[in-house]
Amino acid sequence: MRLDRFIGHHTQQSKKAVRLLLAKRRVKVGGEVEVDGLREVTKFCRVELSEVTLQDRQGLYFMLHKPAGYLSATSDPSLPTVMDLMASQGGEQLHIGGRLDLDTTGLLLITNDGNWSRRITEPSVRKPKVYLVATADLITPEYGELFERGVYLDHEDLMIQPAQLEILESRLARLTIYEGRYRQVKRMFYRFKNRVVALHRESMGEIVLDPELSVGDCRALTKEEVECVWR
Repeated sequence: MRLDRFIGHHTQQSKKAVRLLLAKRRVKVGGEVEVDGLREVTKFCRVELSEVTLQDRQGLYFMLHKPAGYLSATSDPSLPTVMDLMASQGGEQLHIGGRLDLDTTGLLLITNDGNWSRRITEPSVRKPKVYLVATADLITPEYGELFERGVYLDHEDLMIQPAQLEILESRLARLTIYEGRYRQVKRMFYRFKNRVVALHRESMGEIVLDPELSVGDCRALTKEEVECVWR
């Protein structure tokens, strides 16, 4: 929302009165005097008028090292959820940016900022998601060739965007995708009738799972990690 509209909405002041307040340098955004009423403010901007705080909501951004056996959901009547691991972080405000299957491990991003989470998960933005994939059968170069062209799932009439595959061992590979469709990685490998036996997400965009983070633990993202999503 524009700053002048924000102030008018929160104070019931007229447009003329709001312009005067800005000109008199009575408004601060993020602790700094702001005179431009056209400036966009988000729900996480601190806004003050004549030393009175109109808004001061904090954006929360975490990475969680997800264990297997935890559901990517806010609640479930029968299964433990990743939010159970986030209870000490104000879990009632938080949501998941890019879900993982029950048995998939690795990087999970959790936030209260919907715009931020949409930015990193929206396929059109093409933020890479990198996975380690272990399979039941051998992985051959043919997999990478097909994935690079894009996988067509004929029984669903669905085209998966091109992806990159790096074969690490005979049954282990690193896969980079740019979407986040339901069970996408498993469905891509099943195109070759090969079953995924373990799946671990290493990174999303420029955010990489902290190697010091134990399974089941979380930490707040750094300022750089939060801001890199917008690049």
